[in-house]
Amino acid sequence: MPVLVTRQSVAPPNDHILTAQEALEPLFLKIEEEAEVRMIAAALRAGWSADDAMSAIDELRRNELLPRGH
Repeated sequence: MPVLVTRQSVAPPNDHILTAQEALEPLFLKIEEEAEVRMIAAALRAGWSADDAMSAIDELRRNELLPRGH
């Protein structure tokens, strides 16, 4: 799978950012949004409804947050 090339940069530490997480958060959210759009588009091309695609994505997120073994 090709790597996404994102032109948005990460704020350097000397730009008065309090934590690395705060510096990375905008990029993380943009990548997460791009991934969701791609998953929905793929589901639509495969014949699924947008509602079914969103439900599946939500379920994947819930499962991702559960501790392993549950």
